[in-house]
Amino acid sequence: MKELIRYMAQALVDQPDLVQISEIVGEQTSVIELRVAKEDLGKVIGKQGRTAKAMRTILSAASTKLRKRTVLEIIE
Repeated sequence: MKELIRYMAQALVDQPDLVQISEIVGEQTSVIELRVAKEDLGKVIGKQGRTAKAMRTILSAASTKLRKRTVLEIIE
């Protein structure tokens, strides 16, 4: 899941080398934290949060296949 988010985020931003991803694994839920450069934050979130929502939808579909719940948090 981390690599999926990394791939999508690096494709969106101007500074792909500054993309940082960490994962907090729980019993049934994993939380993926995404950090990007301050200038690229708007590109990852998108207008009215549409890009972030689309990333969360793809992540949800992929994690459902693995029978696990995964949440994406975009950190400033």
